[in-house]
Amino acid sequence: MSALSLTRRELLAATTAAGAVSLFPRALRAAAGPEAIHPFTIDFPDADLADLHRRIQATKWPDKEQVPDTTQGVQLATMQQMVQHWANHDWRKVEARLNAVPNFITEIDGLDIHFIHVRSRHDDALPMIVTHGWPGSIIEQLKIIGPLTDPEAYGGTAADAFHLVIPSLPGYGFSGKPAAVGWNPPRIAKAWAVLMQRLGYTRYVAQGGDWGNAVTEFMAVQEPPGLLGIHTNMPATVPAEISKALAAGSPPPAGLSPDEKHAWDQLDFFFKNGLGYAIEMNNRPQTLYALADSPVGLAAWMIDHDDRSQKLIARAFAGRTEGLSKDDILDNVTLYWLTNTAISSARLYWDNAHHPTGGFFDPRGIKIPVAVSAFPDELYQAPRSWAEKAYAKLIHYNKLDKGGHFAAWEQPEIFSEELRTAFRPLR
Repeated sequence: MSALSLTRRELLAATTAAGAVSLFPRALRAAAGPEAIHPFTIDFPDADLADLHRRIQATKWPDKEQVPDTTQGVQLATMQQMVQHWANHDWRKVEARLNAVPNFITEIDGLDIHFIHVRSRHDDALPMIVTHGWPGSIIEQLKIIGPLTDPEAYGGTAADAFHLVIPSLPGYGFSGKPAAVGWNPPRIAKAWAVLMQRLGYTRYVAQGGDWGNAVTEFMAVQEPPGLLGIHTNMPATVPAEISKALAAGSPPPAGLSPDEKHAWDQLDFFFKNGLGYAIEMNNRPQTLYALADSPVGLAAWMIDHDDRSQKLIARAFAGRTEGLSKDDILDNVTLYWLTNTAISSARLYWDNAHHPTGGFFDPRGIKIPVAVSAFPDELYQAPRSWAEKAYAKLIHYNKLDKGGHFAAWEQPEIFSEELRTAFRPLR
């Protein structure tokens, strides 16, 4: 690895006044070589944090919603409770947690890719690349690093150890912001295969949810050398006839099992009530200037991703913590704010919509081994029957009783055990 190491603050100072897309100055990249891997430290200026708190305190509030529930969106009380806690949120503690694990940046396909890379003390551990989604980030995976790289300290055995690679998606977190269109899930999947090869891994597995699932499934479709199998917590299993009926607003087909009918109901609710954010980002991501100007506006947009996780977050700020704490939520929102990635992250939706890769939940014809963990509060809890049809080599399926869209973040113990169990056949 390159001896050159830069902090986030130094990188920002080194970029041009015109706004360089790449995080690393050309001179440093040329000296180190295009495939160099650079250690990276997160260190935002105090002025950035002062500006954040000034903007939070200057929030111009709308009127209270007209209904007693969340059918009009995130409730005013939730956002005001969030702001009250935000005043005492300590970002420096988040930086310390992030910097406590090894962070790196390398250039792939012309773009700087940031990633966490934690090797287990067990040399024969199974390498795994884990990909987040929107509105997530590498913050989601911090809780699973210990259990997966050092399983003995968390009730597991050395035979279950993983080497972990946790990248930031292009346009997210500390990765570069693409200056041109085309960074869709298949292209990111190819970049991830390059990353694993560059790290020297000749056999590995991949995991993802949300956009991370799309990237991970396209890795499986592409079958790069060394990829043994994948695990998903938001699988693409919806049969064609189900997708067609949902799109047409038709009633559910006859003969659905109870699990299939439950999945239908969840999908029907999501498509009718929960796609507002995705529609806007699919079509007009650049219009979302307010998200780059108002931290409270950004936070509201992010936490209204899906009904069940939004209600979980609302309960947390009301003092009823379950799965996610107030700090968990603000750690993630603050990362988006400080990296100014509200719009660059949203463009992934536009890229996917304008470079079609199929429906988000459409089966992709994957031939390599696949493991599925079906969490009850995901956008839909994939039935075993759909998973068996979607994946020719389904090596693990488990219908969980607890957990939602941000499974690794909400239920790290359950999630870690799922990965240990899922990949044992491939070791």
